[in-house]
Amino acid sequence: MKYQILVLDLDGTLTNSRKEITPPTLKALIEIQEAGKKVVLASGRPTYGVVPLARQLHLERYGSYILSFNGARITDCRTGQFIYNKTLPQDVIPDIYRIASNYLVDILAYEDGQLLSGFTPTKYSELESRINHLPIVQIDNFCEKVSTFPNNKFLLTGEPDSIAAAKEEMSTHFHGYIDVYCSDPFFLEIVPKNVDKAASLLKLLTSIGLTADEMICCGDGYNDLTMIETAGLGVAMENAQPLVREKADFITKSNDDDGVLYVIDQFMRD
Repeated sequence: MKYQILVLDLDGTLTNSRKEITPPTLKALIEIQEAGKKVVLASGRPTYGVVPLARQLHLERYGSYILSFNGARITDCRTGQFIYNKTLPQDVIPDIYRIASNYLVDILAYEDGQLLSGFTPTKYSELESRINHLPIVQIDNFCEKVSTFPNNKFLLTGEPDSIAAAKEEMSTHFHGYIDVYCSDPFFLEIVPKNVDKAASLLKLLTSIGLTADEMICCGDGYNDLTMIETAGLGVAMENAQPLVREKADFITKSNDDDGVLYVIDQFMRD
């Protein structure tokens, strides 16, 4: 099978422990794009948080793609246009805010290159700010403000016990209407129903005339499971969660040992 598209999770997969793409991996990713292959950066991060890595890889030059908000949005880097964009229903905003206010958490929304904080930023809000290079702006009228623009997701941040309790109440309250899950013990993701990386990737493949059999997906976390199971070749990093390793077709080297480069050398060189 000739693989035509390489999908990469970011943290723990493409980037090493220093949040960097190593020069050998960077070189290889540019080379396969020059050879006509497509690269997709697939992340739970907002689009703004993925763009710096996309620029490093020259995705705009080669017509590659960003999958952000865990699949709620796909962007064509060449044109800047959205191939897919799914947002939360506006009517959930007051209840999300009300339930969040019962716990020692912060709530974040994403707007125009900044994070809007509805309560008091936690150290985990600050972590989200650092990861994505987005400043935090604390606002008093959160519900009113975020109702003025589309939202691909909200993020609750806080200590794991508080996040777990908020998740339980939100999951019960919104069951079947929107999805609520933990990407980390201190991050609670609130996203549109049935948004995940695999579902969005299938929409992308259809739009560009490729099949899942022609796709390699690499990841390390639970939110990478569906795309790893869907891909023609599902790859887990050596540092991946045990369940991810169990479900993968192939286990590559760790993110600190150029695991993505190893996949390219094994499966994507002509």
